[in-house]
Amino acid sequence: MLLQIVFHSELAREAGRFDVGEVIEHVHAKMVRRHPHVFGDVQASTSAQVLKNWEELKTVERRATGKSKRSSPRREVGIDAPVASLLDGVPNTLPAIIQAHQLTRRAASVGFDWNESEGLFQKLTEEAGELHEALESGEQRAVEEEVGDLLFVCVNFARFLGLNAELALKKANRKFEQRFRNMECISAKGGKPLKDVSRDDLEALWNEAKSIKRTGLVT
Repeated sequence: MLLQIVFHSELAREAGRFDVGEVIEHVHAKMVRRHPHVFGDVQASTSAQVLKNWEELKTVERRATGKSKRSSPRREVGIDAPVASLLDGVPNTLPAIIQAHQLTRRAASVGFDWNESEGLFQKLTEEAGELHEALESGEQRAVEEEVGDLLFVCVNFARFLGLNAELALKKANRKFEQRFRNMECISAKGGKPLKDVSRDDLEALWNEAKSIKRTGLVT
């Protein structure tokens, strides 16, 4: 990484744009500016307050420079001049799970968050009910929207608990893959490929695969 920084700085110096000294000076100034609780007199007793101050400072910086990495084009909301949003720095190019995490994290930095996990459990139940209603309606677009809402709440729940939803899902993927592979091995030992196994027997195989220790596959 250091090689890339020096290399690009040298290219910029040769082009008469800036040099590595200016890069270091800019990074130093930004570090001091964004951490007033360390280098200044601002009080921040909790990590939540630090994050809130951080986001507020970045918003001020974007306004001062007139630059904004918007997550999406601003829509009219009944006023003439659009307001700079705390969410402007979350790009649409992020994977959906990471984007959902960042959006809810930024919203939480100004206090827009759940007070306790019970509220999120209720929200999950609510969204699951709305998905059920959408399925009964048979409207595919409504189903897609409700599935998205349910996934969004799940990501928000993970963030609220201090977890990374992407990593949690990766672990769940690995667990499912191992158990399914064990199902295939158990079935093959019985002389049947999975495609020839009945639905009830598949359930029994799954339960058997779940009982096997997580380390290694059935051989």
